[in-house]
Amino acid sequence: MTAHHDDAVTARKDRLWVAGALGVLLLAMPALRKWQLRWGADHHEVIAALAGDDLIAEPDLVATRAITITAPASQVWPWLAQLGQARGGFYSYDVLENLVGCDIHSAERIVAAWQHVEVGDEVKLHPDVSMAVAGLEEGRALVLRGAVPMGKAAAPYDCTWAFVLRDRPDGSTRLVMRERYGYSRRWAGLLIEPVEAVSFVMSRKMLMGIRDRAEAGRAQYETTRTGGRHAGA
Repeated sequence: MTAHHDDAVTARKDRLWVAGALGVLLLAMPALRKWQLRWGADHHEVIAALAGDDLIAEPDLVATRAITITAPASQVWPWLAQLGQARGGFYSYDVLENLVGCDIHSAERIVAAWQHVEVGDEVKLHPDVSMAVAGLEEGRALVLRGAVPMGKAAAPYDCTWAFVLRDRPDGSTRLVMRERYGYSRRWAGLLIEPVEAVSFVMSRKMLMGIRDRAEAGRAQYETTRTGGRHAGA
């Protein structure tokens, strides 16, 4: 009798704990969503007009994320120019991307053959999926546009993916990444919202991957530049 009563009390406590945890999660979800859609970006970057915004004038979902890179834009741009599957990759979690057959291998060096980019070029996300270069400001902004079709059916949304470099007074660079989605079907949000949560994880790693590569290049350049001076001292 006592054991049965104890089990019932324990089960009730467990249910209350789960209900409470779910309640906290539900209450926190709007704040978490806002945080992940604006990771690293300040208020001015979130509201600022960026290259490519005009392509989807009234988006249903916008994500603006950013990172500071201790290197000039000229040393960041080459990593952006070579984005793409069968090129420089996306500097994110290759293992996760390759689980769905993307065949991504993020570069650790700048490859001259991948540096030429033009509007209309195809940037592959997967061997069978690509986005087009829809906007380009050499050394400053790269805008991709496209969507993943659903089998033989057209995608129920339009998407732009912009990368913008902004100089800072101290010589560092802000890399601002923006995704804009326009839904062509009412139910498209049910597809995009979960995808965007995954995109946050991959995009955050991507921003950090570009930062680390550009800063490593900057450090190597500084070492090379000053090495000769010390050698001759």
